[in-house]
Amino acid sequence: MSQGLIQHYLPVFRHYLSRIDHLAERGTAAHLSARLSPDGFTALEHFAIAQRYILRGVYPLIGQDLPEMEEVTDHAGLRKRGGFVRSCLDEVAKCSAQNADDITHVAGHSTLRQSPYDYIALYAAPNFFFHMNMGYAILRSQGAQVGKGDFDGFHSYPQGFSFQNDGAGPMPVQTEQQ
Repeated sequence: MSQGLIQHYLPVFRHYLSRIDHLAERGTAAHLSARLSPDGFTALEHFAIAQRYILRGVYPLIGQDLPEMEEVTDHAGLRKRGGFVRSCLDEVAKCSAQNADDITHVAGHSTLRQSPYDYIALYAAPNFFFHMNMGYAILRSQGAQVGKGDFDGFHSYPQGFSFQNDGAGPMPVQTEQQ
């Protein structure tokens, strides 16, 4: 089962790893060093944590310890670390999953024991997306010119597009019946 999970998540993690690079390139050093709250992580730290969650998600499935990762202090370090994560994913793709047992790990102050599926689908991948999204939200809140297409790499909107209708509030949502 673990090998199928790895093969399922590798393309997802690879795709969004490239989106982290793209988002960080769209932000300035000031954007990347901003926080949503005084006690929260910076955008740069959130992106670095997201990168780590990729490896934290797949390495237990192959029964290996996480590799050491350099700390990230700037955009160049984030990009370098992204390259390292990509090379690790290339190696993981060549491995056979060995861990069909439950995975015991620490989440904050909790010790959890989860099946491989629950571990990656309910813990590691959601935490990856949480931290990636927090980095994105900080960039947006600081005025970086990023949108949904920068986050997912799929959406496209014309320059200056807004979901606000002349400042009168959100545009109505169309349903299939309309």
